Formats: sequence, C-alpha cells, structure tokens
Amino acid sequence: MMALHPSEIDLTLDRLRGLLAALGHPETRLAPVIHIAGTNGKGSTQAMIRAGLAGAGHRVQAYTSPHLVQFHERIRLAAGDIPETTLTKALQATLTANAGGAMTFYEGTTAAAFHAFANDPADWLLLEVGLGGRLDATNVIDTPALTVITPVAMDHMDYLGDTLAKIAGEKAGILKRRVPCIVTRQQDEALEVIEHRAARLGVPLHVQGQHWHVTTEQGRLVFQDETGLLDLPLPALRGPHQIDNAGAALAALRVLGQTEPAFEAAVTQAHWPARMQRLPKGALTDIAPQAELWLDGGHNPAAGHALAETLKTLPPRPEILICAMMADKDAAGFLAPLAAPNRRLIATTVTDEPRSMAIAELAKSAQTAGLPTSQSPSISAALTAAARENPAARVIFCGSLFLAGEVLATHGTGAKPA
Repeated sequence: MMALHPSEIDLTLDRLRGLLAALGHPETRLAPVIHIAGTNGKGSTQAMIRAGLAGAGHRVQAYTSPHLVQFHERIRLAAGDIPETTLTKALQATLTANAGGAMTFYEGTTAAAFHAFANDPADWLLLEVGLGGRLDATNVIDTPALTVITPVAMDHMDYLGDTLAKIAGEKAGILKRRVPCIVTRQQDEALEVIEHRAARLGVPLHVQGQHWHVTTEQGRLVFQDETGLLDLPLPALRGPHQIDNAGAALAALRVLGQTEPAFEAAVTQAHWPARMQRLPKGALTDIAPQAELWLDGGHNPAAGHALAETLKTLPPRPEILICAMMADKDAAGFLAPLAAPNRRLIATTVTDEPRSMAIAELAKSAQTAGLPTSQSPSISAALTAAARENPAARVIFCGSLFLAGEVLATHGTGAKPA
C-alpha cells in the first residue's frame, strides 16, 4: 500500500469512492454510523459513547487513528480489535479491488476497514475522523445516524488552514443534511462557522451551554438537557476536560435513545490509552520502581493546557516531564501551560521516527517556556536520569502519540487497560 502512495495530494474523495465501488460499496452496508470530528477529545468521547452503547448490550464497532502499538487497534470489530487473519483478508481484498492504482495508505486502510465492518454484524459503528473532516476518508458516509464535533483548536494548519474559522469549516464538513449533531464547548469563532453550515443543511444542533449542560457537584457528574437531569459518577478517564467529553457522550446517547445503563457505563467503563493514563507495573517501573509513571499523548496547545489542569488535581509531588514531539507541532504552545514550580523537563526523541523534533530544538522551546530542562537520547535513558535525580518523582511521558506508542511498547503493557 505504501508503494502505491500518490506523489500528489488528491483534494477530493473521488479516488476513494472509486475504490469502494470496486469493493462492492461496503460503505452502504455498515451499521448505523456515529461520525466524530474535532481537534481534541475525539478519542475520549468516542470511547465513552462506545462504552455506553456496549454497556446497554449493543454490539459496537469503532474506527480510530493513529494506533499506538499495533495497527489492529484502529479497527475494532464487535468482539474486539480486528484479528490478524481478518485484517489480512480485508487488506488483500482492497489491494485486489484497487488493481495497482494510486491510493494513500489512509485511503486503503479505511476502505479495508469498511470491508471488514460490512462483514461483521453490529448495532453501531463509531467513525473517528483522521484529519479535518470535509475531505477525510471517513467522510464518504452520506447518511450517518449522528455526528459529533468536539473542541476545535489550532492544529494541522498546513492542511486545514491558518485560522480557527478555516479549521472549523473543515471539521464542520462532516455535517449532513437533517442529521443531528452534538457540539461541545467551542470558541465563538468556531461555533459561528458550525452553526452557519448547520443552518444551511437543516442540521438539528445540540450545543453545549445552549441545549445541554454538564458540571460536577459534590464529587458527582451532573448532566442536564431538555429531557431531564442525570446524576452519575465522575468519568473513569482522568482530567477536568473529560467532564465536557463525558457530556458530549451523554448528549449523543440521549439523541440515540439510550437509557440509564448506557449513561452509567459511558462514564465508568470507558478506557482510552495515553490520555492521562497511569502506567501499571512493567518494564519502565522496573527502571524507576519508586516513581509514579503517567502517560499522555496530547500534542497541541489546547492539550498542553488540559494536561496542566489535570496535573493540578493530583496530590503535590515533584514532577518530571519526559517529552518528545513531532517537528511540525507547536512545542512552545504545548509547553507554556506546563511551566510550574517543582516541575522540570527532559527532552528526548521518538526512536526511528524521522519526523521527531530535534532534541536540542525541543529543549530550547522548553527553556523558553520556563521549564528547567535537560536532554536525553531515549525514553529509557530519560527515565533512568529522572529516577537518579528524584527516585520518588511523578514522571509524565508527554508530547506525542508516537511517543505514547513507544512508551507502551517498551513498557510491555500494550494499549490495553491495566
């Protein structure tokens, strides 16, 4: 598939539609689709909707990207991650249907995923947008059951535009005529774009702060919409930002006609690796047995702010960030909210990833942000240095999903719950 990658970007979905036609149009034989776009929170919101539907007894599929440790994580069938034999058959069917034509890796694997989903009985399919929305390969679904737009922020500007309005326009490309859409908390500039497109398409919007509200009271999550109030446990996924994500999931489940078992499961049963994940015992805890190890894959300024707010909720403890980022990311923007007393950073790199930011460049951004910084050539070396400096520190691996994948693979626990 990589060998078939075209030399020029095709800014339409025509090539993918042709491939799907050659495959027998699997996109028309899918379970009802819930399509999710946004800059931050897509994965967590998807995980909570999936947990809710599964908790109510439904068979649920999901398509996400990127994977952390193994490609199979991207294609979740009703029984779990796609098995090797099923994946192989789906990829081979796609290559045969493509007949040597140009296609991107993402187009090919999305077509293969649809082929696998169409042959796996299920009640619901959750599709997470890979990049943008309007021209994302997942946007060939003409009549989803529901769409969801999570917070829009500045990221992937080379592809989506250099203003929040332009980026929001790309995300709003998943809206379909008269199909309801859940919209989480947005900046005014982004919400205006989403509302304008929705009005043109007759889309019933369910907007946070207008049509539904979510907050915490006395250690509980409280959700309210026109149907009534829900009093639930706090989300299993950590961080203040997960309250809004949980609200989006609950709003979606309400629109889908779900009841109490789904609401409870959504907040208590969801698992989404590398989102403020506490690492269990494994190879990395052997390096630093007294340390408290955490992992977060956020990589843009909004994610940096969310991580900083989440760390404020933990008991005070000396903190060391072990950070690597991709070269096209806003390192200064990500790190600025994380500068705090009793916190320092070790800059490192993602092994065998040519797009990883140079360690010296990342260290310079960290120092500019006000974080005392040192450098290390690998995550293991960085953790060894952290344990030597302060054996009982709280260590947070952060800055990249690619780093998160390497951490999970090195640690030996994969992307599964502890």
